[in-house]
Amino acid sequence: MKRTLIVSGICMMLGAAAHAADLSQPLRNEIQQPGHISGQVSDTLGHSVAAASVKLQAPDGKTLRVTQTDSQGRFSFNRVAAGTYAVAVDKPDFQTGTDIVTLTATAGKTSKITLASTKALEVKVSAYKRGHARNGIAINTGSSNYHIGASDIVALPQGASTPLNQVLLQAPGVAQDSYGQLHIRGDHGNVQYRINDILIPESITGFGQMLDTRFADSINLLTGALPAQYGYRTAGVVDIHTKNGAFANGGRIGVTVGSNATRELSGEASGHKGNFTYYLNASVLRNDLGIENPTASSSAIHDTTHQNKEFGYFSYLLNASSRLSLILGNADSRFQIPNVPNQTPSYTLTGVSSYPSQNLDERQHETTRYGILALQGTLGDEFDYQLAAFSRYSKVLFEPDNTGDLMYTGVASHVLRSSQANGLQADGSYHLNLRHTLRSGVFFSQEHLDNNSDILTFPADSSGNQTSSTPVGFTDINSKIADLYGVYAQDEWKLGHKLTVNYGMRFDQVDAYVTGNQWSPRIGAVYQATSQTTLHAGYARYFTPPPNELISDQTIALSQGTTAAPPGTQNDPVKPESADYYDVGISHKLTPFFTLGLDGYYKEVSNLLDEGQFGSALLYTPFNYREGRVYGAELTANYRKDNLSAYLSLARSTALGRGIISSQYNFDSAELSYIASHWVNLDHDQSITASAGSAYRWRGTTYSADAIYGSGLRSGFANTGHLPGYVQVNIAAAHTYHVAQLGKVQARVSILNLFDKSYEIRDGSGIGVGAPQYGPRRGFYVSLDKFF
Repeated sequence: MKRTLIVSGICMMLGAAAHAADLSQPLRNEIQQPGHISGQVSDTLGHSVAAASVKLQAPDGKTLRVTQTDSQGRFSFNRVAAGTYAVAVDKPDFQTGTDIVTLTATAGKTSKITLASTKALEVKVSAYKRGHARNGIAINTGSSNYHIGASDIVALPQGASTPLNQVLLQAPGVAQDSYGQLHIRGDHGNVQYRINDILIPESITGFGQMLDTRFADSINLLTGALPAQYGYRTAGVVDIHTKNGAFANGGRIGVTVGSNATRELSGEASGHKGNFTYYLNASVLRNDLGIENPTASSSAIHDTTHQNKEFGYFSYLLNASSRLSLILGNADSRFQIPNVPNQTPSYTLTGVSSYPSQNLDERQHETTRYGILALQGTLGDEFDYQLAAFSRYSKVLFEPDNTGDLMYTGVASHVLRSSQANGLQADGSYHLNLRHTLRSGVFFSQEHLDNNSDILTFPADSSGNQTSSTPVGFTDINSKIADLYGVYAQDEWKLGHKLTVNYGMRFDQVDAYVTGNQWSPRIGAVYQATSQTTLHAGYARYFTPPPNELISDQTIALSQGTTAAPPGTQNDPVKPESADYYDVGISHKLTPFFTLGLDGYYKEVSNLLDEGQFGSALLYTPFNYREGRVYGAELTANYRKDNLSAYLSLARSTALGRGIISSQYNFDSAELSYIASHWVNLDHDQSITASAGSAYRWRGTTYSADAIYGSGLRSGFANTGHLPGYVQVNIAAAHTYHVAQLGKVQARVSILNLFDKSYEIRDGSGIGVGAPQYGPRRGFYVSLDKFF
């Protein structure tokens, strides 16, 4: 029923919008109606000027109305009486632009204003040309796009030091989980990361953050019914546009200290010379809360982490219409696995009479390295292209405490998973005419996977009871070549000045532990109902291959007759997920400074993919539900005026699955039987998720606060329960000083979890949940940044 209603709603909206477009004269300059002033603001090079302040002034100089240009440099005023007015436009780094307009009783007026920059535009011209191909290729028609700009990042309580997963929690429909995981619109993972519109192959799931917020100039989160160019991981596409050094020669060095023995040193440098630009970023972090605390105490036991990240962006302008860029990144993280004190051992080990649980010494080491070489450019005014070659190496090493793990869990697993992925991505955009822009592209990657496990365990009887206190061992080594192919084509069709439809098709195939392929049609539309109101709707067929982190049949066979044996032996292969996705939404600008958005979605799934942590090693195993349903709604509000900015995101979501059809060995028979005949909430399903924040600049100091709310993830037998709701509030103050001997210095004081609320993210129960985790307790942090 829900699916029928949503499909009908999309069709009705598209039909009404198309009818409105037919009644107009598409692609002609509109004859303005009485009382209407609209206009376009550009710089002297013809580029649109966004976020400029536009004032409507009476002949005596009194300001009557104020608005702001949109991303295309457009603005409008409605219900203006006949008469003569001045339209004045202001923006930092530009001279004020003014146009005199006269409205009659029978017609409105269109105004075109050009702003002259107060700075040299030579570098800006180069930057525009370098980014032109990328802008021509990227598109999000019909999907939901949540934009986090540079000013939004700086306004967060931790500023650019905020981990990327915490930045994304500000977006609607993003729920936090343990080990730094995120769930977008009811999916487990299924997030695609792109840097400058180039896909980065996912790394092996771990605790660390592969990407650093500091190198981001802006972050876009695309959700909903995505255009055909986006495949594989489709719950959300995180597209990071990097700082590039085109506008500044200089840099920053900073230090942060605070709670949990936090010590972080970071720095960045950027510059340009002639046609060459560069941007470099690096950080080193050490603290005593690397992973969520498994207890409610204010400090964790055995939880030290050492992390370092490096990033480099290099670009060379080959000529006026093409550039070559190189992106290099590295993330290396070491974690201690935190302990729960005063536990009672479940097994006996020869020669060991006592081993306190607080003394366990499990560790995990994660490494990810990636590189991208891209050629981007234009051919004439019609064709934009991007060719990219990429390589990514990922490794996760789990090192057990042999003695402690054997005594408390009956198995000690030394696990090494590594992956080397290489691939090519090519995208092109052809501007056929004023109505049609054609886009197409191909993608190929090949991944070499190695899964090695050395396991110590105890002999056991048929009931799983220990029969000897002398451990036995076995080794499992397997490798696999995984190939992924994709191709797409789509057309952006402008039916009029108000309606744009993007339709297309993609084909994907995976050859790995499993094989599968699918044709996936896509269609999305955006209708500009008024200058303040935008509607969008879309449908997408999705194909999601499983992550290549599987346990082989050999491991299950070798573990039989030991305490390492899983609950069952059935292990049907994991299948690719296939889904029909529907999305409708509306955005309305109540005032030039205040925007509201409402979005609804419904996803019907076959072979729904999920992941769980089933063994003693903190690594994940994928499995399928036979069918799934995911649906929800999101509300967003954004306000920005002068020195004040604020936002609110509120989401309601339901994610259900029925019937486990792969990796069944991880589940006991009672749970398998129940899930086979009942719709169950997915373990990461959180009914209500919300975030809010604000920032205000007063007398040179920026005061900021944000908060996240969750109604609680699922828990208990077959996820029939859920954890209590929680709120975490963070605040900060930042001030920039200009010191005679030092130059520009910024100081920031942050308090995380201001009210010191103790809350559980996980309690150790639920499908595929291995251990409890608590949110962070109150923490104080001070950072100093020196700019040069």
